[in-house]
Amino acid sequence: MEADGLEWLVVPMHQLVSWGAAGAMVFGGVVPYIPQYRDIKRTQNAEGFSTYVCLVLLVANILRILFWFGRHFESPLLWQSIIMIITMLLMLKLCTEVRVSNELNIKRRSFSDFDLNYFWHWSKFTDYVQCVLTFTGVTGYITYLSLDSFLFVETLGFLAVFTEAMLGVPQLYRNYQNRSTDGMSVKMVLMWTSGDTFKTVYFILNQAPFQFSICGLLQVFVDMAILLQVYFYSYYPQKPASHAAHPASTKAL
Repeated sequence: MEADGLEWLVVPMHQLVSWGAAGAMVFGGVVPYIPQYRDIKRTQNAEGFSTYVCLVLLVANILRILFWFGRHFESPLLWQSIIMIITMLLMLKLCTEVRVSNELNIKRRSFSDFDLNYFWHWSKFTDYVQCVLTFTGVTGYITYLSLDSFLFVETLGFLAVFTEAMLGVPQLYRNYQNRSTDGMSVKMVLMWTSGDTFKTVYFILNQAPFQFSICGLLQVFVDMAILLQVYFYSYYPQKPASHAAHPASTKAL
C-alpha cells in the first residue's frame, strides 16, 4: 500500500533521471573542449592541441551516423554525434585561423593539392570542410549500397566506435614527441576521463551494441595514460626529442 503511494514520486523521478542521462550523453561529449577552445583563443597558440583529435572524432561520428541507418540505436547517441561534428568543425576553424596568423611566410596548402605530406595541415578552414564532405559522400554511398549486408553494418559500427576509442592517441603521441604536456588543457583530459567513464557505464546499462561498450573501456584506458603523462612530465621533466624538421611536426594541426 505504501509502495503504491510512492509510485507517483518514483515514476517521475525515474523519467527525470533518464532525461538527465540522455542530456548528458548528447552534450557531455563537447564540454571537455570548452576550456581548450578558450585557452587557444586567449593565448592565440594552438601548439599544445593536436587537431588530429578533431580528425578522429569527425571520422568516428560520421561513421556512427551511417551505422545508425543500418542498425538503429538510441537517439541520444545519434544527436551526440551531430553535436560533436559541429563542435570539431568549430575547433578546426579556430586552430586553423590561429596557425595561419602565426605562419605568415609559410606556403599555402589546400585539400585540392592532394599532397599527402600536408594532409590535415591545410591553410584554410574550407579545405577541411571539403575533406569532410568528400569522406561523408564516399562512405555514405558505400553504406547505401551495402545496407543489406549484416557483416558490413556490424563492421561499420565497430570502426565507428574503435576510431573514437583512439581519440586520445594523437594527443598521447604529441605529448610523447614534445616530452611535455604544456599547452594541453589538463581540464580537457580530466573531462574526457569522467565523460568516457560515464559513457561506458551508460552503454552497458542501456545494452547498447557490444562494440560501444568494448571501445568505451579502451577509451578510458587511453585517457588514463594521458593523465599519467601529465604526472610524469610534471615531476620528471624531459628534454624535447630531437627529430628532423617536418611540416607535420613543426606546427601541430
